[in-house]
Amino acid sequence: MNSHCDPTSNAPHKIGELGEELVVRWLHQQGWEVLHRRWRSRWGELDAIARYPATDAPSEDTLPEQLIFVEVKTRSRGNWDADGLLSITPGKREKLWRTAEQFLTVYPQFGDVPCRFDVALVKCDRLKTRQTQTVSSWVDIGEIVFGKPVYVANARLTLHRYLTNVFEAA
Repeated sequence: MNSHCDPTSNAPHKIGELGEELVVRWLHQQGWEVLHRRWRSRWGELDAIARYPATDAPSEDTLPEQLIFVEVKTRSRGNWDADGLLSITPGKREKLWRTAEQFLTVYPQFGDVPCRFDVALVKCDRLKTRQTQTVSSWVDIGEIVFGKPVYVANARLTLHRYLTNVFEAA
């Protein structure tokens, strides 16, 4: 999987991309196949779109096929919006819903697959100095666990919460 951001950059606009990368890697570890990242339509952008099961040969142990549209909110300490949760306003929900509808129009093979909207909340702290546990690339981070920080470049990222099926039709 290619990283869509430079983990060594301290640019503020990269914080969201770091959080998205963490969530995409966590989804993959959970058995999801990430179909698209930052999928755009005229209505907006979906941070990640994933399908489960990740293989076309489900076994008795796998859940039925599902499609998720994931909104990732990455926040630093002292944020004003409950770690990003309050930023999912009715207007934002409408845009996400319309963007998902557009995705299903473009990819009709998923039209009969059950879909849901999830929200991932990631905490990100920029570190002034490199920590000894900091790695230089995503390849070295290992398993991603809720509440356990991952160090990449000058950032400490923590998958704080993952909320499933957060809203129905707008």
